[in-house]
Amino acid sequence: MQTTTGRSTELARLAQQFRLEVLDVLHKKGTGHWGGASSVADLLTHLYFERMNIRPDDPKWEERDRLVLSKGHASAMLYTVLAHRGYFPVEEVQTFRDLNSRLQGHPCMNKTAGVEMSTGALGHGISVGLGMSLASQLSGKNFWSYVITGEGCLDEGQSWEGIMAAAKFKPKKLALLVDYNKVQLDGAASEIMPLDPLDEKFRAFGWRVAPKVYDGHNHDEIAEAFTWLDSEEAGPSVMIFRTHKGKGVSFMEDNHKWHGAPIDDETYAKARPELEAGLAKLEAK
Repeated sequence: MQTTTGRSTELARLAQQFRLEVLDVLHKKGTGHWGGASSVADLLTHLYFERMNIRPDDPKWEERDRLVLSKGHASAMLYTVLAHRGYFPVEEVQTFRDLNSRLQGHPCMNKTAGVEMSTGALGHGISVGLGMSLASQLSGKNFWSYVITGEGCLDEGQSWEGIMAAAKFKPKKLALLVDYNKVQLDGAASEIMPLDPLDEKFRAFGWRVAPKVYDGHNHDEIAEAFTWLDSEEAGPSVMIFRTHKGKGVSFMEDNHKWHGAPIDDETYAKARPELEAGLAKLEAK
């Protein structure tokens, strides 16, 4: 699959728009996880607006591709993308984390259209994606199962149990996307639990590994990763995307403080103009 420069710019513009909307909501609510939501914005936008075979008006369509956001704390971005893709009204995103809202701090598959799995307890997304992929094969269907993890997920032993099981059963249409922003709740991932060389770890565990680490904020490179994914029928497959926590706001990028800190008025007043400027540049293209 190739994405033209114009289409890549449009996808980047959408992702930046979604960052701005998420910042607005998190500021209004005084709660939520900005850092990981901003880093995964481009990957979610590319999946839902370019890659995945889905029917928002029929969210339980049996042949749909599945997405498991294992890093469920990035829910505000997932909800924003799902809303703009047509799963529910965009206005509903304003109810984020309200009492009795179906858009809670972590996604709930039983309440929210488009959410395939309740996540947030880091680590079980890969196992769930494996189960979905095996179900696809056993039922004679042909849908993809995508899983997005961050470093926190990959610090959990459950993830590696799922990785080993996937290597054993070899589902052809299981794809893991690593949102590799290298920052966690309490600091740099290299200090908390080093994962590098991550690609070599996956090879040692028997996975098909993409030939390079892609820029997770560049839609041409994201498209290149999916072209590689489609290049042969072999699985499971992993693509590592270098991203930046807090992407789009200079003083927030790669800073663990903004994993889940509230966006207060002073921070909001400084951050929003930067996102607006980034969006204006993309719109000018």
